[in-house]
Formats: sequence, C-alpha cells, structure tokens
Amino acid sequence: MDSFIGAWRLISFEFRSKDGQVSYPFGEDAVGYIIYSQDGYVSITVMSANRPDFASGDITGGSIEEKISAVDTFFSYCGRYEVRGDRVIHHLEVSLFPNWIGADHERIFEFEDNRLILSTPPLLWGGVEQTGRVTWERV
Repeated sequence: MDSFIGAWRLISFEFRSKDGQVSYPFGEDAVGYIIYSQDGYVSITVMSANRPDFASGDITGGSIEEKISAVDTFFSYCGRYEVRGDRVIHHLEVSLFPNWIGADHERIFEFEDNRLILSTPPLLWGGVEQTGRVTWERV
C-alpha cells in the first residue's frame, strides 16, 4: 500500500473498445490528479484541458448547455481504497456519476519507474463497452 501513497499527475486517460479502437474521452491533453492517503483514502479528478468559462461568475449559475458541457468534460470520485494482490479496489463514497456511489471499482495496477498504470475491467463509457488505461506520474 505504501507504493500508492502520495499525489500522482495524469499522463494519459484512454479507452480501448473490443475492436482495438483507442479514444480519449477528455482529450489527449486531459489533466488531473489521483491522491492516495496514508489513512486509506483515494481521490481522483480528471478534466478536459481548456474548459470554457460560464458566462456568469455565479458558481450556481450557468445555462443548461454550460452545465452539460461542464459535466461532460469532468470526472471525479473519492472514498476508501485497499490493495489486494495486483488490484486496487476503490470503495466509492462520493462520485460525479451518482450510480457509482457505494460501488467498489477494481483496477489492475502496475508500477513502471515513476508511473502508476491503472486498468479497468470492461465498462460502459459513451454507450460502448471499453477497457480503460490511465497512466499517472508521481508528483
């Protein structure tokens, strides 16, 4: 578990479909962080780079279109985590996607030099069953 502890900066967030097509749901220049705490918590935030500002400066404002765009270009969750063999399990307590609250998300992990690579089992993203591969670099 100690190998995970700390902050990691996003290098790549990609998905692969069954036919091998690669997509970057937040763009090839996506930004984000994942933080693993010593007391067993994980927090992940990923977003598209250069997201447009809302016309209004009110944090609760924004048009429907602005709000949809903001949600479509942002991803976040947090909760507790545990390591089992070559897997890390994220026990979600908070999530932008409400369906994931209370769920356990298993990721296969590997460390390469100063990088952490997390791979997902097949999941539905954008209406297509895909496998995610997210690469992080220790900050």
